[in-house]
Amino acid sequence: MIITLFGPPGSGKGTQGTLLSEHLHIPHLSTGDMLRDTAASGTTLGRRIAETLAEGHYMDDALVCDMVAERTAKGDCASGFILDGFPRTLSQAKTLDHMLLARRRRIDAAILIDVSDASITTRIAARAAEADAPRADDAPEVIPERLRIYRETMLPVLDAYTRQGRLLRVDGEATRDEVFSAILHRAGLSLTLL
Repeated sequence: MIITLFGPPGSGKGTQGTLLSEHLHIPHLSTGDMLRDTAASGTTLGRRIAETLAEGHYMDDALVCDMVAERTAKGDCASGFILDGFPRTLSQAKTLDHMLLARRRRIDAAILIDVSDASITTRIAARAAEADAPRADDAPEVIPERLRIYRETMLPVLDAYTRQGRLLRVDGEATRDEVFSAILHRAGLSLTLL
């Protein structure tokens, strides 16, 4: 099973991706985590990524697509995977579809976790306050820019998935467990372990 999770920064994609991974026994692949790991590596690429993250911008499509293609080709993804934070642009969505088609696979569920900007701002501020070392992209002054870029890049992707009848929406304002149950229900999955 291949699932992609959509939603603004702080919508709970990471939390839900982890729950789905445990439930379905497939990897949860966060492009944000992959990028942050590279940013922390100290390499030239890592420094470039760190600067971009600190400014609240997204990465070059080709870089992210190559990173995802390489990661999803690994053996632990043979039974499926959960994408968190990918695709973020129409170009990435098209590349993902072509990559999966070449592997004779497809996205089984594209889930949008709907959360208001006000809730996002509160959640990210709380996450930053609780962290020993807050992420650069969780700085209060960066949040409005992250939300602006999210809306600008994601609306065409969400519109495309909606027109194709592939986008499933869930209320991200609910509790963690309620959101998880809604995702399973919308994706046609059982609450019992598979």
